[in-house]
Amino acid sequence: MTNDTIIHAERELYLTLLALVQQQPSAYKWLSLLPEWLNQIKDKRNYAHAPAYQAAVARLPNISVDNVALDSGTLTIEATLSDSERKQTIALLQQMMPWRKGPFQIGSSQIGSSEGEPIEIDTEWRSDWKWQRVAPHLGNLKGRRVLDVGGGSGYHGWRMAGAGADCVIIVDPSCLFYHQFMAIRHFIGTADDYRTHYIPVPLEALPEHSQLFDTVFSMGVLYHRQSPFEHLQQLKGQLVKGGELVLETLVIDGDANTVLVPHDRYAQMNNVYFLPSVSALMGWLAKAGFSEIRCVDVAVTSIDEQRKTDWMTYHSLADFLDPNDPTKTCEGYPAPKRATLIAKK
Repeated sequence: MTNDTIIHAERELYLTLLALVQQQPSAYKWLSLLPEWLNQIKDKRNYAHAPAYQAAVARLPNISVDNVALDSGTLTIEATLSDSERKQTIALLQQMMPWRKGPFQIGSSQIGSSEGEPIEIDTEWRSDWKWQRVAPHLGNLKGRRVLDVGGGSGYHGWRMAGAGADCVIIVDPSCLFYHQFMAIRHFIGTADDYRTHYIPVPLEALPEHSQLFDTVFSMGVLYHRQSPFEHLQQLKGQLVKGGELVLETLVIDGDANTVLVPHDRYAQMNNVYFLPSVSALMGWLAKAGFSEIRCVDVAVTSIDEQRKTDWMTYHSLADFLDPNDPTKTCEGYPAPKRATLIAKK
C-alpha cells in the first residue's frame, strides 16, 4: 500500500528546501541531510510502531474538503463525511493515540446537515489556550520563515501558517507525532499551499549556524534539556540576524539566582532538569547573546488546560499534583507554571 500523503509531503519539503538554497546557501546542508532524516523514521528497527502508523495514514479515506481554518482555536477541516468514512477515520486516528497537542475537528458542523457529527480530537492539551497567550505578542508572522522546535503533532505549526508565515518547518523526533501530523496533512491537503512541513529529527540534528529563520519557537522543550545554554545557542544559530526567538518553558518564582533542579522526577516526568525563575531565564538569554528580552506571559497550568480525554486516556496533570495541595506536585515541588519570553538575535 503506497502512502501518497507522506510521499507528497516529503516532495513538497524537498522543493521548499531547494527554494531556500537559492536564498541562503546554508540550506544546502539541510537538503543533503534530508534523505537520511526521512529514512530514519521509516526504520522499524528503531521505530517499532512506524509501519502501523504509516499504514493507518495510508488507509485514511479521501474526502471532499470544503474549507480549512488554520486561524481558529480548534483547527477545523470542514468536509463531508459519510457514516462509514467517519467510523473509518475515527478508528484509524485512534490507532495513533495518545493525541497530546490540539484540538482538531474533521467534518461538517453545519446546522441541519444530513451528515454525522464532526470528529472532535479532544487532545490532552488545550494548545489553543497557549497560542492565545502567545500570539498577541508576536507581531506579524506574514511572510516570515519559521522554525517550530519540538512541535509535537504540528498544531502550533499549523497556527503559525494560519497567521501568515511564508514557510513553517517543524522539527520533533517523535515517530508518533510525525504520523499524527501526516494524518492531519492528509485532510488539509493543499489548503495551506504546502507552507507547513515536518522533519522528524531533534534540534541537535540540524546543521549549526544555518541562519535560515526569521522566527524560532521553542515551547515546552528547554526544561527537557540537560544543557539549557547549549539549547539556547542552537536556537540562536538557526535565526537570521535580528530574528526573533519565542521561548516558552516551565518556571518557578524567585530572583535572578533561583533555579530548581529536581532530584528525581518533577510532576512524574523523569526528564526535567532545570526550572529557572523568569529573572534567571532572562539572564540566561542575555548571556547566550540575545537582546531586547521581555517576558510576555506567565500562567499557572490548570487541570482544564492539561487533562485526560477520550483521545489521551493515560494519567495527566491532575494525577501529578498533590491531592491535598494542588499548588504542589506530588513530589512536593511548586505546581507547573509556564512563562513565555521573546528575544532578538
